[in-house]
Amino acid sequence: MSLIDSLIENGWLKTSGIIEAFKQIKRADFMPEDMKNLADLNEALPIGQGQTISQPLTVAFMLELLQPMPGEKILDIGSGSGWTSSLLAYCVSQQALNFLGCEKNPKRGKIIAIELVPALKEFGEKNVAKYNYIKKGIVKFIRGDGSKGYSKEAPFDKILCSAEAKEIPSAWKEQLKIGGRIVMPIANSIWLFIKNSSNEEKEFEEIEYPGFVFVPLL
Repeated sequence: MSLIDSLIENGWLKTSGIIEAFKQIKRADFMPEDMKNLADLNEALPIGQGQTISQPLTVAFMLELLQPMPGEKILDIGSGSGWTSSLLAYCVSQQALNFLGCEKNPKRGKIIAIELVPALKEFGEKNVAKYNYIKKGIVKFIRGDGSKGYSKEAPFDKILCSAEAKEIPSAWKEQLKIGGRIVMPIANSIWLFIKNSSNEEKEFEEIEYPGFVFVPLL
């Protein structure tokens, strides 16, 4: 059984658009040459600079929580290898609309990928370019401190962080649209934050999913 079929059978991949993104965006294209033969392993693998390409199961779970949709603008923090940026790009672009049978809908969305480590930013950007997402203007790479978000492109429909933080940064809360989602690791849990209203006493709905391990957000 293939990795993707296994993720579907075990309930990690559920949404048709996300499943198709996993099928079209090959994990091996985002790994160092000497690691490509391990791309189908369901585990995190090193990509250099002390960082990893996340476990497919974890990425599938986080994307299912995030629910990226065609036409959305999403901030991808700690973009690393560029794999999550490309999966998101597929989900927000015309490719997803074509797959869903909505060819005439002009929405294509945008992904802002932030990476602090220069070598990883270059590595991820080179990998994403294989799918022409940068040339088409669907993915834009920024080298910077992801904890500050990216105010120039705010507000965002959704925010994904693939590295562990101690708490949700205030900048992310401010840069997220009402009704938007943030999916991120805190300690050994994945958290889903849904922004209710800027005026309510409880601004964010918070849901915790424990039992995961991540590299720290730099």
